[in-house]
Amino acid sequence: MTTDPSPGRQPVRRSRHLVRAQDIPWPARARVLILWSLTVVLGILILAMPMPFGGYVTLKAGDVAPTDIVAPRRVTYISQILTQERRELAASAVPDVYEPSQARIGRQQLAYLNRILDFIGTVRSDTYADLATKAAYLDAIAGLDLPPEIITRTLTLPGPAWERVAVETQVVLERAMREEIRENTLAEERRKVPARVRLDMADEEAEIVSIIVQALLVPNTFYNAEKTEQRRQQAREQVQPVTATVERNETILRAGDVVTPLDIEALEALGLTQHGWSWETFRSTGGFVLLLGLVLLYYLWRQEPQFWLDRSAPWLLSLLILLFLLVDKLLIPNRGLLPYLCPYAALTILLSTLLNLRLALVVTGLMVLVVGWLTNGSLELMTYALCAPLIGALKLRRGDRLGSFAWTAGYVMLVNLAVVTLFQLVAGNWTWRSLAELAAGSLLNGLITMTVALAGIYLAGTLFGIPTPLLLMELSRPTHPLLRQLLLKAPGTYHHTLIVANMAERAAEAIGADPLLARVGAYYHDVGKAVRPYFFSENQSEGVNPHVRLDPYTSAQIIITHIKDGIDLARKYHLPQQIINFIPEHQGTGLASYFYHQALAQASNPDEVDEDRFRYPGPKPQSRETAITMLADGAEAMVRSRRPESLEELEQIVAESIQARMLAGELDECPLTIEDLQEIRKAFVDVLRGLHHPRIPYPPAQVTPGAGDGRAQAEAQAIPSQEAPVHAYPNLDDPRSRADF
Repeated sequence: MTTDPSPGRQPVRRSRHLVRAQDIPWPARARVLILWSLTVVLGILILAMPMPFGGYVTLKAGDVAPTDIVAPRRVTYISQILTQERRELAASAVPDVYEPSQARIGRQQLAYLNRILDFIGTVRSDTYADLATKAAYLDAIAGLDLPPEIITRTLTLPGPAWERVAVETQVVLERAMREEIRENTLAEERRKVPARVRLDMADEEAEIVSIIVQALLVPNTFYNAEKTEQRRQQAREQVQPVTATVERNETILRAGDVVTPLDIEALEALGLTQHGWSWETFRSTGGFVLLLGLVLLYYLWRQEPQFWLDRSAPWLLSLLILLFLLVDKLLIPNRGLLPYLCPYAALTILLSTLLNLRLALVVTGLMVLVVGWLTNGSLELMTYALCAPLIGALKLRRGDRLGSFAWTAGYVMLVNLAVVTLFQLVAGNWTWRSLAELAAGSLLNGLITMTVALAGIYLAGTLFGIPTPLLLMELSRPTHPLLRQLLLKAPGTYHHTLIVANMAERAAEAIGADPLLARVGAYYHDVGKAVRPYFFSENQSEGVNPHVRLDPYTSAQIIITHIKDGIDLARKYHLPQQIINFIPEHQGTGLASYFYHQALAQASNPDEVDEDRFRYPGPKPQSRETAITMLADGAEAMVRSRRPESLEELEQIVAESIQARMLAGELDECPLTIEDLQEIRKAFVDVLRGLHHPRIPYPPAQVTPGAGDGRAQAEAQAIPSQEAPVHAYPNLDDPRSRADF
């Protein structure tokens, strides 16, 4: 017996005794990890592999559209192409950045000019060389690429004219070098030089000045590539992302149009594109699915250790996840209303009903991320896939009535309608037609969701043997063949079963266990007695007890065999395993004490009596529901045997019965707490006090002579005495033996 750290309703699927994650055996770990790995791999293939159908298109820029492609929904997205174009346009508008003008270069050029002028003056004053020699010498040494006619004119100018040319050349060069001269503006500055020469100079003198200055003019400011790129990058960053909007039913491509990159971008935003197989797609999808799988695995390890011990629950979870991944992949990127018809809430309802609500909510959150992955982050569909499943699962709760499913379908419809209406109104460009179509799809989604949920619950209960609420309700009907057989062959056991079922249900409600599971399990806990009904005291009449002709060992084996007979009958009628568990666990490893003590009394040496031959095969109760049924069975039998005369005596008998089971160690493997046992005792007393309350004796009927024909007297004599026992229990002085039958 353990302390339950999380009281409340236990999942219908399983109520194994509480374990810690580190206590999970390695075979169970390996089994779940292998199945988890297989699920992740298949999930990657479902999301990454191209689908041959489902509304996808396989186009690339430059292709010709084979058919008209219409937007299935309105979508607003950031256009990377338009954004990049806008940013490059802003960057190109930024002028080149140049360093400030360098006066040093101007001074260098003036110094160079002075040296050249001095050299020309020296050549002009040479009286020994002829003109041709001077011209050749000047052309080779001066360092200026001057035309021959300019060189000749320079050498033949009169002295005063040369002096004017030398002075003006210095002035014009200084004035020109004070301007900002770039490499790309050098030609323009050279063209401006003649306009800078004094107007009172002769044409031949002005030409010499212009040509010499143009030859010496060089850039004095230079391009700074680093600063230019910085400013252009700043201009790019200041451009806000450009959004593009595709309206619902807008024609993106017409048949025969050449596909452009902008068209491809719009198709991708709508989730209509399907690329061929590529390692890039596989890696991105694989990383996404692996991340979600690790989150789910960690949750199961930390919060659901019982899940690892169950053989069918991991398979069920894996199957549901893969099926809904496939449905999402086929329907979400499709055209029209199909994304709004996808039964997102069905997965949550199935998991909450078949496993538990906590796990259902975690899986729902992960599946919403899958919807975002498939729709490139559509907030509308992600909200649509989140709100209705949450509200539907919380509204349905146990799902033990068909009416609950009808109400849940209505809630799903209303939530879906609210989500689509809100997003349409916020978008601001809705039409009555589009709103009506989405509203119709939302309402139809509720019907599809409930249909899928009901079909899934039925199939899961059949394939995995899960006692779903609807299946439990079906099994609780008195017309079930096995209960009918128990009623006809063992009516006393049937009556006992009804009382135990009422006790178990009331106790389960009191401690937060599953009352429906406890009640139905109690209905079938003694079905094995229908095979040999008259060997059990509640089915015996007129004091006939077949055990008086049998030895204790044979009698004990007959009594104990009703466990095996019950299991065989339960499997024959295809009862869920969790219901079958009630049959052996309600007796646990207890002792058929009456026949054991009888064997001890008959044996010459009591030490030779093998106690194991008088014990039930077990196992001990593994869940709260089976433990409650064990306690209810024992308490009802002991109360029926001892017939309490007061409420205090009834409470004492129930307490003794529960304490005896606890001290015998029968509750060591179930998650019942001491507080739970107190609540169970109170619940048992509440039920039994209404069945075994004291009755006053009726006086004998007095018949007036001559009144009528004696019919009233005969009817009065036919009323059984309220003091007499209903069944005869020969040789049952020991109250502990009541549980043996």
